[in-house]
Amino acid sequence: MNVPAVSTKSGRRVALLNPSPSQIVIGDIAHGLAHQCRFNGQTSKFYSVAQHSVLVASILPRELRLAGLLHDASEAYLGDVVQPLKELLPDYQAIEAKFCEVLGMRFGVNLQHNDAIRHADLVVLATERRDLMPMDMADWSSIAGITPMSRTIKPMPPEAASAQFMEMFFTLTNQKKAIKNPAIIKQLLNYLLINRPSLLSR
Repeated sequence: MNVPAVSTKSGRRVALLNPSPSQIVIGDIAHGLAHQCRFNGQTSKFYSVAQHSVLVASILPRELRLAGLLHDASEAYLGDVVQPLKELLPDYQAIEAKFCEVLGMRFGVNLQHNDAIRHADLVVLATERRDLMPMDMADWSSIAGITPMSRTIKPMPPEAASAQFMEMFFTLTNQKKAIKNPAIIKQLLNYLLINRPSLLSR
């Protein structure tokens, strides 16, 4: 009997109904999230789940940043299902909850509901709506009363978003692991040079 599973960039097979912490690799998460566009791809420019995750983590207190960075990590394996559809799929929600449990075990964080992370997620969501979906005139009740970030979101290409995600992960987990792929380094430096030159002049 075939076990439902997804393949990853590293060559692993991750079981959908019974994932194991040993199947989870941070590089697969970064790569998967960096190549998935938020909002079903209906943004004005390509904008990845990886960049969204980094933004959420960046506005949280230090002790919550790793959980914030990984709050959507299950989507690297399950896809970024838009919330209205997710609410219609109880089986998906159960599978997602199982992945969050296993991801929490793998990285030593609690990925269950946290009010601070949820609020940070909504702040970033309000900013994304302002900067990346300006044509949408619908009422987003979930962000009513939420003040967006003052800075404007500048979408990054997948390679740079993946590199930024990995760098934040290694910083938060105190792992000394350099990114050695020249192409990724070039993408990240080009992005910073154009959009965040102040960071390179420090």
